[in-house]
Amino acid sequence: MVRRGPVRRGLVRRGPARKGNGAEPLPPGGAGRARRFRFRDVLCALVVAMVPIPAVLAPPSGLVVAFSATLATAVALTRRPYRRVGLATAASVVAAVSFAVAFLYQGRHQLVGLWLPIELGAVLLLLGRVIRRLPGAQAAVIGTALAVAAAVELPLRLTLRMPRPSLDASVAGCLLAFLSMACVAGVALYLRIQDDRRVRAVARARRAQRLEVARDLHDFVAHEVTGIVLEAQAAQFGDLDQEQARAFALRVEEAGLRALASMDHMVGALRDPDERAAAEPPPTRLYGLADLPDLVGRFSATGGIPAEIHMPGDTDGVPADPLPREIESTAYAVVLEALTNVRRHASSASRVVVAVARAAGPALEVSVVDDGGRGRTGRRRPDGGEGRPSGLSGSGRQGGGTGLIGLAERVEALGGTLRTGRHEQGWKVTAVLPVLEGAGAAARS
Repeated sequence: MVRRGPVRRGLVRRGPARKGNGAEPLPPGGAGRARRFRFRDVLCALVVAMVPIPAVLAPPSGLVVAFSATLATAVALTRRPYRRVGLATAASVVAAVSFAVAFLYQGRHQLVGLWLPIELGAVLLLLGRVIRRLPGAQAAVIGTALAVAAAVELPLRLTLRMPRPSLDASVAGCLLAFLSMACVAGVALYLRIQDDRRVRAVARARRAQRLEVARDLHDFVAHEVTGIVLEAQAAQFGDLDQEQARAFALRVEEAGLRALASMDHMVGALRDPDERAAAEPPPTRLYGLADLPDLVGRFSATGGIPAEIHMPGDTDGVPADPLPREIESTAYAVVLEALTNVRRHASSASRVVVAVARAAGPALEVSVVDDGGRGRTGRRRPDGGEGRPSGLSGSGRQGGGTGLIGLAERVEALGGTLRTGRHEQGWKVTAVLPVLEGAGAAARS
């Protein structure tokens, strides 16, 4: 048997990268950052080592205050937790040692005054780190202890051991220390708020990016893949001659290329969005009303369901008065989602009508209506078998049903409304998008 030792979890140390050993090279600037960190660590170690040096010439009682100042400086300058000792534990030990020295030290006040500025500065620096970095409850408890040590305990440690202690000196010392502590706490609290805002902003940006990618996958890729699946299912219910097979293969190829193009755009946007050139086009194309005739035409050609579109414009079907991109892209998404649902759930429909018109408000009204065909029973072939399927067949597919929910949220974000429901024997999807006055002129400019 091969004996195996316990598996140690943690970071794996890697030697310098060599060709063929599978080690990844350091990222750009990684070596420079490592050198700066090492220099900082060495500098902090030198500073900490210099703090207790005067204790060599001081009486033995000076070792007590020297130890407290050295410990506070070491913890305050430590860049990250040492081994398993975190910031909360180390800061708690510093506060406890500082209070213990205040009660146990019996030496001369000159020794206290020698190390007092060093310890006070270290405690204030540690207080700022605690307020900014620790969770709320720990920051409140440990921060309060450090604040009391900085503003009360350290000044009184000196003033109460002077030959002639006075109330005025104690109050003045505590007041000066309190002002310093308040400034440090205020700056640390401000930085903590900024950090929290930054974290929330990054989380919102990541969520928005995920939703955008999911929306693009649903709107474009799923639409084309649905058409391919339905074409393949329909081809299984009839014998195709050579010309029909060639047309079928061409439609599937075009739909697949469009889906791949959409995926390439999204993958390119997710891979490294920060290095995209400023003049480079956006990762996904923004479709508008001018693209609706082409969309409806592809739907009729690939799905086998006659579809027609009615929209104001010239002979080419391009709207005479362009609208803001958000309005046009949302209108396109409404038509795309409705046509995709017709393919999935009512592919036996015999007619689909897409209508785009201006409504009172002013607003843009987009509607997609299908006649339902023969429902979900499918069509019969002349030989008595099943004809083209009435929807996506196959019991292995689960999920879906989130397109209309996301679409409703998108329409409502623009101040519009989305209505879906039965219309005679079929189904109707209607979206009303408000258009601000002068939006057309702004879009043209």
